[in-house]
Amino acid sequence: LHRPSGEAVITGWTIFGRRRRKAPPKRYREGSAYALPTGLSQGDLVVHADHGIGRFLGTEIVESGGFSAECLVVQYADDERLFVPIADFHLVQKYLGGEDVKLARLGGSAWAKAKNRAQRSIMALAGELVQLYALREVTKGVAYPEEDELSAALAESFPFDETDDQLNAIADVLADMERDRPMDRLLVGDVGFGKTEVAIRAAFKAVRGGEQVAVLVPTTVLAEQHFRTFTARLADLPVRIDLLSRFRSKKQQRKTIAGLSDGTIDVVIGTHRLLSNDVHFKNLGLLIIDEEQQFGVKHKERIKKWRARIDVLTMTATPIPRTMSMALSGVRDMSIIETPPANRLPIYTRVVPFSGDTIAESIEREVARGGQVYFLHNRVGSIEAMAHYLRSLVPNARFAVAHGQMKEGELSEIMMDFLAGRFDVLVTTTIIESGTDIPNVNTIIINRADRFGVAQLYQLRGRVGRSDQQAYCYLIAPPYKKIPIKAKKRLKALLDHSDLGSGFALAMRDLEIRGAGNLLGAQQHGFVEEIGLELYSRMLSEAVAVLKGEAPPHLVPVDTQVDAPLLIPKTYMPSARMRIEFYQRLYMASTMEKLADLKAEIIDRFGTPPEEVLTLFTYLKMRLAASLVSIPLRDVILKKGRAIFLFANGWVPSLLEIDRAISPLNLKADFR
Repeated sequence: LHRPSGEAVITGWTIFGRRRRKAPPKRYREGSAYALPTGLSQGDLVVHADHGIGRFLGTEIVESGGFSAECLVVQYADDERLFVPIADFHLVQKYLGGEDVKLARLGGSAWAKAKNRAQRSIMALAGELVQLYALREVTKGVAYPEEDELSAALAESFPFDETDDQLNAIADVLADMERDRPMDRLLVGDVGFGKTEVAIRAAFKAVRGGEQVAVLVPTTVLAEQHFRTFTARLADLPVRIDLLSRFRSKKQQRKTIAGLSDGTIDVVIGTHRLLSNDVHFKNLGLLIIDEEQQFGVKHKERIKKWRARIDVLTMTATPIPRTMSMALSGVRDMSIIETPPANRLPIYTRVVPFSGDTIAESIEREVARGGQVYFLHNRVGSIEAMAHYLRSLVPNARFAVAHGQMKEGELSEIMMDFLAGRFDVLVTTTIIESGTDIPNVNTIIINRADRFGVAQLYQLRGRVGRSDQQAYCYLIAPPYKKIPIKAKKRLKALLDHSDLGSGFALAMRDLEIRGAGNLLGAQQHGFVEEIGLELYSRMLSEAVAVLKGEAPPHLVPVDTQVDAPLLIPKTYMPSARMRIEFYQRLYMASTMEKLADLKAEIIDRFGTPPEEVLTLFTYLKMRLAASLVSIPLRDVILKKGRAIFLFANGWVPSLLEIDRAISPLNLKADFR
């Protein structure tokens, strides 16, 4: 574009050869962002902080002192039942832990002993975490320069629209790198939600600052893929990228190691081969770790030595509940990508019997539209026979076989050929589970899906649907009557959670427990199962706060007496599940703003609230006020719309001190 003044305006795509793609109108609704499932269903296991693990049976209206209140009914061993008033809901959490759990015995000592064991372990862990945090705060690191024109060019060349979560994560990482202390950030995001792009932006910033970057991944297949992605994204920029894995020849490996030592290589992507003793960097400044939990103990020790002095970005698809986030965010920086990319479609998922016609039809349909197929058969001994059978079903399709027992060169060649589109169907084992991203593969057929866990099925399904094409997942299983009950539940869970982003809720039980053990250390796994992940996380966050000299991160309510019924009437909110969810959200609200937002949401969804709901909000406001003031209160009585604060024994009140304490709460005080 030439202007009369003689100036010329040149667009970025003219220089860099890419035009930023505009997002077309959405054809499908967006996926659901991850939220902790606070709503309880009948039969769910729950943990009461004082009584242990029980089974939630529902709710009942209980008369007490002439007033009605809705209570949770929890079953314990020997069919004993505990009625938990809604005011004590903060003591009850959904149990996330092992499958085979015994219900606690009311009045027994086993639960108290289990909590004490966990508490001792948690305090030791919290001490380690706080010590690491303190060390990181005083250690000097590299302060990278602010973003420049080349950084802007890299951002502009991204061919997709970043989600808000992705932009926030990028901003968090880049801001960390500009500080003069070592970065240690955990990036959590569902499969395919754009974590790699965050890593690419960070890597380029480090290179622009004169430092080297190591990208550490758990598998050779994922290393190859990241190498292609980084190379494509940074092709037009002054960055030298190389790959180090067992797929490379000895000669290639020696050349790469020499380049790292003399500084001629800026970014290296590799497996645990990067942690070998013969690998030395001239000036390593940034370490990016993909799925750290998949590395062994020796590898983690080497990583720990690096972590003390350089910037570290750890990426994981393992979901983390909010309370665990709270515990870890006190000692570690964290970014979470919850939003799926624009125009990503939910994966169509079906459970089907083994049928040659069904398999042939699904392969032929995908190939006819120019796509490719994964056929997952997790038995190396019979995988060639299965490939032979599939060739007979679809003779016009091009088949290849890949599994982990192949020689490095052979497996690498097959994966490269499949990526290049020289094969239509890849008959493979679970080697594709971690991170393979081939947008042209949009159908996956999983043989004997009943033998896989929920988390593994979810990860495997995530290998397709990485573009704006409709993707299909077929779960081949025996006839329904022949499948064990647990396998039926796993398959049903996958069918019920096909929305984008719902994988976090789906994988909650399996992936979170496994992930918590890896994030916190294997020795903590047993305690997580013994008392449940939510209570464990809560106790950990409280221990971290104590050791850092901070206030408890959770609301600690003051006993509050009230002369009116506290409940949400069924006539106003008919769904018991929804009432429980709102009860929990209301009673866990820690600020007046959150209470006000919840009140507005309830009115918006259910209309003008009846007198009982207005009384409930008054009660919650006074209860919260009593918990937030900085004066020692023993009790609060709400009577005829007025709150009476009873001070702790021995405390002499000062009217000025009381007024200063409650004035931020916007309450009218009448001192008597």
